[in-house]
Amino acid sequence: MNRWLNRVAVVTGASSGIGAACCKNLVAKGMTVVGLDRRENRLGEIKAALPADQAARFHGRKCDVTEEQQVIETFAWVDQTLGGADVLVNSAGIVRHTMITGAGNSADMRAILDTNVLGVSWCTREAFQSLERRKIDDGHVVIINSVSGHAVPNEPGISFNMYSPSKHAITALTEVLRQEFSAKGTKTKITSVSPGAVDTEIIDKEAMKALNIEFPMLRPEDVADAVAYCIQTPPNVQIHELTIKPIGEKF
Repeated sequence: MNRWLNRVAVVTGASSGIGAACCKNLVAKGMTVVGLDRRENRLGEIKAALPADQAARFHGRKCDVTEEQQVIETFAWVDQTLGGADVLVNSAGIVRHTMITGAGNSADMRAILDTNVLGVSWCTREAFQSLERRKIDDGHVVIINSVSGHAVPNEPGISFNMYSPSKHAITALTEVLRQEFSAKGTKTKITSVSPGAVDTEIIDKEAMKALNIEFPMLRPEDVADAVAYCIQTPPNVQIHELTIKPIGEKF
């Protein structure tokens, strides 16, 4: 991680789960971290809980990644205040407990695509353009994908509705971005990290309990460790796809 010391990482979905774990992991490893989320109070709580030296390098910023203008303004602030983002971890993602064939679910369907696909696209575009403007050739973009972005699990009682299609889109987006980065002659890397089930707010534990569903889960810290591993590979090594599953997962 030596080459990343005091360099800037932006993490979306930073107020909880994988995003919060990535913020804590990267700031502990010496990076300056900007955590983006709609829940600004949660970001303040993360900062307050950090050791003083790490808290000084953590910046919480309110940003809804589904709002393109907010994303543009946020990355402009990072450029102007901190010199620009060298690493981006796209962790923001949502699930809605509905079915595609259900009635009155249009808002839920749009929310999933806006957050899980377009939000990733806006953030990646702004981060990459910042790298280009600053002539930084060794940036790294990480996207938190999912095993359901490669094959749709068949779990009785659970519909993956628009969530799995959104993650399949991320799988394709990762490859499109790899091709675009390559065509531009940059050595900036792109990595998709696809966890199995992770013990975060996205899992509705009460619903699982009611349906008598139980399966092993990763910790958010497990995924954060994987993200850190990916970004500290040598300059000639790009981990394009990393799949992580808890022992015993059936998916």
